[in-house]
Formats: sequence, C-alpha cells, structure tokens
Amino acid sequence: MQPITRTLTQLLFAILLSLPALAQQPAASIPSSGFPGLDEYRASRISIYTDDFGQLARYREANAALAPPAAGESRVVFLGDSITDYWKLPDYFPGKPYINRGIDGQSTPEMLVRFRQDVIDVHPKVLVVLAGTNDIAGVTGRTSNEDIEANYASMAELARAHRIRVVFASILPVHNYTHDAEESFALRPRERILALNRWLKDYCAKNGFVYLDYFSALVDDRGMLKRTLADDGLHPTDAGYKIMASLAEKAIQKALAEKNGR
Repeated sequence: MQPITRTLTQLLFAILLSLPALAQQPAASIPSSGFPGLDEYRASRISIYTDDFGQLARYREANAALAPPAAGESRVVFLGDSITDYWKLPDYFPGKPYINRGIDGQSTPEMLVRFRQDVIDVHPKVLVVLAGTNDIAGVTGRTSNEDIEANYASMAELARAHRIRVVFASILPVHNYTHDAEESFALRPRERILALNRWLKDYCAKNGFVYLDYFSALVDDRGMLKRTLADDGLHPTDAGYKIMASLAEKAIQKALAEKNGR
C-alpha cells in the first residue's frame, strides 16, 4: 500500500471510530440565567434565534397582501412584543386603519431586523412602539439600558428618514401579586423600567417625538402594575387594554396633528 493511501485509510478509520463519541456529546445549549422559566422559554426558541432571528416570516404574507394606503388614510403600525401581539386592535379601535405588528417574545434588536419589512414598507403615517420589557428580562440575552436606548434611537432615525411620525410608549409596570407572576416580576427590576422610561420621555422631548405614558395610568400605589389589570403580572387584561387604547389614540392624534402642521 502506498504511503499516502495508507495515511488516508488511517485517517478515515480514526474518524469512523470517533463518530460514536461525537454523537454522545451534549447539544449546545443557552447558558442558564438562573431563572428556570426563562431558561425553558429561551431553549424553546433556539430554532427562531438561529433560523429567523427577526421572525420576518411572521408577517411577510400579510404585508404582501396589504394594499397601499388609500388617499387620506392615516395608517398606524403598532410595533412590539407579546403585549402588542395579544392586543386585538380592531376591538379597541373599530374602523381605524391600525395594523398590529407585534410578535410574542421579541426584544428591540429583533424588531430592528424586521423594521423595514414590517414598518417602512407598510407605509404608515404613525408608528407606535411598545418594547423593551423583554430586553430587560434578558429574553435574547443580557442587555444594558444603553443598548436598548440605542435600538430605540435607530428605530426613530429610520422612521424619521421615511417621514413616519414616532410615538414611543413607556414600558409597562409589572406586579408579583400572583404566583405565576413572581419570576416575570423578578426579571424586570422596577429601577430599570423607570430609568428607561425617563430616557424615553427625555428623548422624545428633545427630538420632537410623542411620548405615550402608559406607566402612570397602570401603576398602583406600591409602584407595581395594578392587580386588576393583569393576571400574570405582565400582560394587560381587557380593562388594561381599554386604558391603553384611550391613551394611544390621544398620542396618535397628537402625532398626526404635528405631522400635518409641518
């Protein structure tokens, strides 16, 4: 047997011998956060994080089927996470051309990935963004407030470049009044929520955007989300959404008036 042939045969034999050992190696996993519920949730989304990080597939067909805005139509896009995703906009804004582009579990970097498809190419006059709570919780990894702020600013700059008025909503308070809410509450420190809301309010004031203050209307005297407005401590009930809808409509009308006044 020639030396080269012998070497290749030995290499192939070594590879074959190693295959059973390789098969027994543990699969790659997301590092533990110390919160079992969050770890389980993140593990269930590995295919999303690796195959379609921004979940562009979610609204691709709906966007393609959407007709261009009619003359005089004040189209509004609501961009956000599960709080927006679960919000049945037609029930709270009947007859309004308001489009829901919320996706359960998303953080601000994921929203940026789909921003062109789900916002710019939909041609709204106004964009309402409710985001950040999952960033704080670390759903897509540990994230500093500065990184979240940078993602907000990127969305605002993209919207402004396409003549879309921006409404930034405050991050909602959370509560731990029920057992199911305890981990979700622990993942979202009040200090971080308050700090980001202060930044959002200041950023909107400095840049001519509309700040939508859900927090003040939903918080109780203990600094938490009112028990009657969320069963799980995070997602609003119908009563919570009704309060939010009234505030959102006022903010949208303010944004439209400012747009028309330019």
